[in-house]
Amino acid sequence: MPEKRHKITENLWDCQILRIFVAKRRECVTMKVLLIGRYYSNFDHRILPFVWEQGEALRALGHDVHYFRIEHGYLRAIGELRRTIKQVCPDIIHAHYGLSGIVAVSQNKVPTVVTFHNGEIIHRFVNLLSSLFSLRANHVIYVAQHIRDRVFFKACSYSIIPCGIDLSEEQKTSYERAREQLQCEQGVRYILFGGAFSDTRKNYDLLRRAVEQVTQAPWQPVVGGERSGDIVVWEMRDLNRAECTLRMCAADLFALPTHAEGSPQALKEAMACNAPIVATDVADIAHLLGKEKGHYLLPNANNTPYYWVENEKSLPLLVDFIEQAIHSNTRTKGLQRVLDLGLTNPQIAQRIERVYAIAISEKAPRYVRCRV
Repeated sequence: MPEKRHKITENLWDCQILRIFVAKRRECVTMKVLLIGRYYSNFDHRILPFVWEQGEALRALGHDVHYFRIEHGYLRAIGELRRTIKQVCPDIIHAHYGLSGIVAVSQNKVPTVVTFHNGEIIHRFVNLLSSLFSLRANHVIYVAQHIRDRVFFKACSYSIIPCGIDLSEEQKTSYERAREQLQCEQGVRYILFGGAFSDTRKNYDLLRRAVEQVTQAPWQPVVGGERSGDIVVWEMRDLNRAECTLRMCAADLFALPTHAEGSPQALKEAMACNAPIVATDVADIAHLLGKEKGHYLLPNANNTPYYWVENEKSLPLLVDFIEQAIHSNTRTKGLQRVLDLGLTNPQIAQRIERVYAIAISEKAPRYVRCRV
């Protein structure tokens, strides 16, 4: 009898080893991935740049990546997706943004992953609809914890994985070389605002008032932005990736006094250029910036990561941060921080690859709590 018990234990142990081997093998298998996103005519690849870059990082890992762009509305896209599935025969479907996720989960033949960025939680109806349909997905990715906290319906199988950034040769451009290429004036300080001046959510009005207090001079328009005294503020508008990167390398300060964010890509890219940064404490910005020298954080009077509310200290603090940044004339160690946090696209792609393996192997783990 003891021998029989030992034999059973041995068989169970062999089965466990086999399961581990099969699981590891699945992670190494090349997958055919279908990425879903909105169609954008103003971008090079007709899809959001960070979606394209994530897909190409997965392709670099050896996976076969295809793109499905939603161009003619979400209802029509449901039928188009089914035809695409027949043509491509994907192993996994990955939709970016909640409304695209509704299209993705309209079929049940292919395992589905949906990524929530931030836009889904701004409008209550979109939040309700997107999060409800996301329960049909095999796995849900939230780019920051506060997004999961805000969705009405929370997926059981989920991960917190921010979007990554590409590291390029342009980011290695020195401060002096970048200023030379952009023909910056001697003695003039340059601030790069992390959005368009007209985007009220980015809160350019606060930055403008702070610069006015520093310079005590009127504003005048210049190419790519506006100028007050010896400070020029550039806006990130109608710029390609190389132009944005060059400005980040040349800027004395990258400013993002935003009211709300998901997990801001522009801020990560500015970190990779070692630019001094001032930003508000929303989303995962405090975590991204850490305690690095040259990273300044405006406190959040709202006391939540969802939305930032100015208080009486916001303006004088921003004025102080601007003066510190433009007078110190030093670069940060933001690139090392990006690498330490694993925010490059190759690093993020490896985490997403593991998510795909889970979604495929577990068939329909909608009732299982599984974090990666």
